[in-house]
Amino acid sequence: MFQYLAAGFRQAGAEIVAVADAAPGAAARAAEKYGIATSYESVEAMLKGSPEIQAVSVIVPNKFHKPLTIQCLKAGKHVFSEKPPALNAKEVKEIIAAAEKAGKKVLFNFNNRARPESQAMMKYIKDGVVGKINSAQAKWIRRTGIPGFGGWFTTKDLSGGGPLIDLLHMVDLAMYFMGYPEPAHVLGQTFSDFIQDKQFKGPWGIPDRVGGTTDVENAAHGFVTFKTGQVLSLQVSWAEMIKREEVSVVFQGTKAGGKVERLFGIDGLDNTAIDTCELYVQENGNSVNRSITTTACEDMGRIGSAANFIEAIEGKAPALNTPEQALRLMQVIDAIYASAKTGKPVAI
Repeated sequence: MFQYLAAGFRQAGAEIVAVADAAPGAAARAAEKYGIATSYESVEAMLKGSPEIQAVSVIVPNKFHKPLTIQCLKAGKHVFSEKPPALNAKEVKEIIAAAEKAGKKVLFNFNNRARPESQAMMKYIKDGVVGKINSAQAKWIRRTGIPGFGGWFTTKDLSGGGPLIDLLHMVDLAMYFMGYPEPAHVLGQTFSDFIQDKQFKGPWGIPDRVGGTTDVENAAHGFVTFKTGQVLSLQVSWAEMIKREEVSVVFQGTKAGGKVERLFGIDGLDNTAIDTCELYVQENGNSVNRSITTTACEDMGRIGSAANFIEAIEGKAPALNTPEQALRLMQVIDAIYASAKTGKPVAI
């Protein structure tokens, strides 16, 4: 991930001043690999030793997103954090309060918003071609995609959850297309049938940790109603009996429908993916499907997302996401977990 972020920051004209990592020697190795002048073995040391830093990128396990983001905000730095924004909505509220107090920007790496297909579709939406999106379906599903057993990905205290919180990108993208409406009610269910089954391990992630914890879901399904009357259904999984990995948002508007999709030949490997972007309209009594051609983007928008952070800080471009949107997203995720636990719909 760091290689894409570094490329994006530099593309936007930023200088990467320093890198910090608590693992002994890790920061020094990263500094040498990516041409960074200074390395530290703690965030505290970095903030003290390189006071010229204006912004910090947070790339750590989920549990540490909130504390490190708030620490850097309190030090007067803008922050670009990996997803998820935090472990839950309560933590996002704390981030929002800290950002407002510091007068600094916080953006999150919802990189799929920066994909060329997503931005092309968003232009049609903003131009009024689609009309109001009444309903949408968000999907990121894998057949064999568990990212290691016993590590932080599968430990709820460290990750906040399984694929629902890890692969939240399409839920975010659907809500982005819909105008990020305020959620009203959520019904959800999670499944853990395969979470201990080594047959479902994916080709990416981290090594298994013998004796570690694996206490998260392997799949989640949900349905969301919004106060605007819009609705969203979602399906997210690391391990589920499907044909192959699929990443998509499909929507139905009052003037047109559409789909942004990424199909994979092999679960978890970006270089096997095919991107599509389509609009569905009625013209002269005919059903017309328009294929939208965009430039290839093998990094899935990661470079563009990082570049947007710098551009947003400098006032050169609007931010691709906001902490308030992150709050609504985490409210939905929290509610799906709560609904799965109680077996009942949850009001937000």
